[in-house]
Amino acid sequence: MFLFGAITFLINTVSAQLCSGSLGDPIVNITFGSGANPGPPLHGSITGYEFVTIDCPDDGEYTLRNITTACFGSSWHSLSRDHTGDPQGYFMLVNASFQPSDFYVDTVRNLCSNTTYEFAAWMMNVVNRTSSIMPNITFSIEKTDGTVLQSTTTGLIPATAAPQWKQYGFWFSTPPGVQTVVLRITNNAPGGIGNDLALDDITFRPCGPKVTASILNNNDSINICEDERRDFTLEASSIIGYTNPNFQWQTSRDSGISWSDIPGATALTFTARPESLGKFLYRLTIAEEENFILKPCRIASNRLVIGVHPLPKVEAGPDKLMIKGYTSVLSGNVQGADLTYSWSPERFLSDPNVLDPSVSPTEDILYTLTAQTQYGCTSSDTLAVKVADALFIPNAFTPNSDGINDNWRIPFLDPFLEAEVNVYNRYGQRVYHNLRSIVSWDGSYQKKPLPTGVYVYTIRIKKEGKLLRGTVSIVR
Repeated sequence: MFLFGAITFLINTVSAQLCSGSLGDPIVNITFGSGANPGPPLHGSITGYEFVTIDCPDDGEYTLRNITTACFGSSWHSLSRDHTGDPQGYFMLVNASFQPSDFYVDTVRNLCSNTTYEFAAWMMNVVNRTSSIMPNITFSIEKTDGTVLQSTTTGLIPATAAPQWKQYGFWFSTPPGVQTVVLRITNNAPGGIGNDLALDDITFRPCGPKVTASILNNNDSINICEDERRDFTLEASSIIGYTNPNFQWQTSRDSGISWSDIPGATALTFTARPESLGKFLYRLTIAEEENFILKPCRIASNRLVIGVHPLPKVEAGPDKLMIKGYTSVLSGNVQGADLTYSWSPERFLSDPNVLDPSVSPTEDILYTLTAQTQYGCTSSDTLAVKVADALFIPNAFTPNSDGINDNWRIPFLDPFLEAEVNVYNRYGQRVYHNLRSIVSWDGSYQKKPLPTGVYVYTIRIKKEGKLLRGTVSIVR
């Protein structure tokens, strides 16, 4: 170790140690992208390896792929996705050169002073034979003049029976006056049979003390329904390890892809009140006062999630007019995701857990259809079933357009009964026909009013196997 002013930092090789506290957003975030194979080549300043488009690069070559299969007589692992599990995500597949060389080199500018950073990457030994040469990688951070500020080695990355991604890296603090550094990932082992690896998600990001946030009395997440919006207190643990920290709560509406500062939310606690449907993410960011204006200097707490979910839409259907001893069907409708629903009470129903149960009540009854989402959001609707002792068939009506008794209606003849209604004049000519629908006849035939007189009707109730006959008079 060397003492430089008041800052102590390593300039020789140290043991690898990832950040054990909280991290900020990546300043460098190399995912290699995604898409069809192969991915595009890296800039020549980033790697000295030769780019190839094939699935299995040879010594001193690399490719960007989202899949590699049965390379070199199946001595390499077959990979079907990147380290995040994205089947379209690229990873850098490297067949190491015979001489040690750099896999990856990048320059990071505009760093914050008095700030700790983590430099890390996900790697895998793609050779599945334990007798092969194992990769041994150095991560280093340098000044632009080549002076090594800090470095670490992974040690030998062992062969595994199944593909296994692992994150390697270390953290360091910026020395005074250093705002630009060079990141370098170097292969130390010789090439030949082995020393081949996959590399993914290279990151360089602020690192600081562990910051834990929570929703008061609700841990780190809660789901509510749109009809129960209320205030929630977000709080973070007291922060140890800063001289003069500043705080800023942030929110995200795109699942954490981007974050926005919440005006005025600059204390360890914040009152959140989501005002619309959706998933609301929150976090607390922290940095020393001197660096706080620069978002890349901040670390962030864990994410807090408040989900506001819609109520299901429920329609019990139209009220029913029925005849005692007959059967009808309810016509419920529900809309929403992952719903459970039921009718109540269960009396006279064939099945209370279907939307269209058969019903055979012996008395008037009110039914309620209730639906619930996976988050407990509930809605209900009701319908009334009115039961008559017998089928009432009017024997006369007056279609004179005075608004009173203008149509011949049979109020309790439910369409579910599949009734066929026919009306005939005195010559036996059918002047009205109705099948499986509400009966409402205005006393006309072929759009012309029929004369006053007596007409014969027949009603065949298919569901019950009944045939009714009678007469109805038109009075004008």
